[in-house]
Amino acid sequence: MPQTYTKPFVIAEIGCNHKGDIDIAKELIKVAKIFCNVDAVKFQKRNNKELLTPEQYHQPHPNPSNSYGETYGLHREYLEFTVEQHKELMQYCEEIGIIYSTSVWDLTSAKEITSLNPSFIKIPSACNNNFEMLGWLCEHYQGEIHISTGMTTKDEIDTLIEFFIEKNRNKDLVVYNCTSGYPVPFEDVCLLDIVLLLENYTHKVKHIGFSGHHLGIAVDIAAYTLGAPIIERHYTIDRTWKGTDHAASLEPMGLRKLARDLNAVHKALTYKSQDILPIEQVQREKLKNKKG
Repeated sequence: MPQTYTKPFVIAEIGCNHKGDIDIAKELIKVAKIFCNVDAVKFQKRNNKELLTPEQYHQPHPNPSNSYGETYGLHREYLEFTVEQHKELMQYCEEIGIIYSTSVWDLTSAKEITSLNPSFIKIPSACNNNFEMLGWLCEHYQGEIHISTGMTTKDEIDTLIEFFIEKNRNKDLVVYNCTSGYPVPFEDVCLLDIVLLLENYTHKVKHIGFSGHHLGIAVDIAAYTLGAPIIERHYTIDRTWKGTDHAASLEPMGLRKLARDLNAVHKALTYKSQDILPIEQVQREKLKNKKG
């Protein structure tokens, strides 16, 4: 059967690019909706004392110029929103008509965000082996569960999918091709892994997606064409802002062009409905060699 293409669904990954400021977070939401024309925004939620060891919490940030605190733990706390603030952001998204979501990094955060009941929750690559958290979500959260597969072996991906099948939640699962790096050089994006995910899991999961940390927007078009209708990109107002993710993020104009180009490609990925299209008929009558 010829491949049919699902309409692209674009997620603006705000993450912690709000710099711990809820007003900046709202500005990012508003710009993503009104200027960039994307479908969803996504934040992050972490319980840092649960996620980090005491040594990790109290050590200096590995790149002090990007740090918002004297230690790595204080840096992470500075960037963290409370569940009440996430509720406020979700309500703001609903007001302006864009989907809210959040990545959860630990069980406590998963429980807090589940209490808000967003339409989907994301599991980052770093946490896709936290089966305690995944099992709790399978039992207590009824929305879509999106999972990235960066820094994950093919055997680990297979184990992950089987886990969701056993929980009878695989049809709510979206699996993302991803390379974990900030930014990722083009030769390490490895787009053809999308083909492997499709071959292995198309009939087992809801969708295959693509989460990119590369530069530019050409790669995302290719990912969509290969069969990943859900495209997630980090997004910021200014790539020069302090923080580790800004350099691998798209600014508003880049995100706007990405959404525009994905929708254009979606319209173009069709077969001719007849040998000579109406738009061609005019040109055929005017230009086609009639002596042939």
